[in-house]
Amino acid sequence: MRIAISGSTGFIGSSLGSVLKAASHDIVPILRRRTSTKGASIDWDPEAGHLDPGALEGVDCVVHLAGESIAAGRWSEAKKARILASREKGTALLCGALEKTSRKPRVLVCASAIGIYGDRGDEILSEESNPGTGFLPDVCRAWEKAAGAASRSGIRVVNARIGVVLSPSGGALAKMLTPFRFGIGGRIGDGRQFMSWIALDDLLGGILHALTTDVLRGPVNFVAPHPVTNAVFTAALGRALSRPVIFPMPAFAARLAFGEMADALLLSSARVEPKRLSASGFRFRHPSIDEALSDLLREKR
Repeated sequence: MRIAISGSTGFIGSSLGSVLKAASHDIVPILRRRTSTKGASIDWDPEAGHLDPGALEGVDCVVHLAGESIAAGRWSEAKKARILASREKGTALLCGALEKTSRKPRVLVCASAIGIYGDRGDEILSEESNPGTGFLPDVCRAWEKAAGAASRSGIRVVNARIGVVLSPSGGALAKMLTPFRFGIGGRIGDGRQFMSWIALDDLLGGILHALTTDVLRGPVNFVAPHPVTNAVFTAALGRALSRPVIFPMPAFAARLAFGEMADALLLSSARVEPKRLSASGFRFRHPSIDEALSDLLREKR
């Protein structure tokens, strides 16, 4: 298949491109500017509203991952505006261009996030659950609404509601490794908040599964089948690294360090299950947190 990927230079996108190439697919990055003369790429500029529909002709599938980082930097009003605009406007631009192609791709896998559910305590959440309230749920609703234009033009759209992606090479886990290796890691707040996670290779396998599984459409939770509390996760990470976890970060300290982002990303609770992904026949390589961390960190100790 010929697969176009936005966000192809990011943590998830670069890994996805490598996996798809290894499976003999033709990858076409969607880039803000050409960074190399090797291979084909598609130019776009979401802020300027530039994306030539003709450049998307002949593409079989699209994976849309681009967006302003949520976890990098404190959430000023300007930062929050960039987070929303990069997802809403970027997705609308891409879907508008896809709508104008003469031969439309079969499927668009458009990133979203389990942040759509908000802070829900120990409530078990599936794709049928209502969105929550707050900044991140508002962003995710706008994100998924923008992708609706592609669905209305006849393209199968999968809204990939991605959980906390675990990999020692990037994302949340990579940031945790240094303090935990020095034995100064611990739970955040009271540790009772649920963390819905997925190993990077399961996320990549899940995206490929979504590209080729016609029954999947609309919201799909990309999380492992066994979410854990923050306290359980930190204990599992300590075991995987053979380190103690005796230095908790109180909620007030998290808020002092990270501001509003602490409540939305570190202290909120989302107990999410991958109902549609599992029902479609996808099999997780890493369904449990102890096994996942042990395997992911085996070569990093």
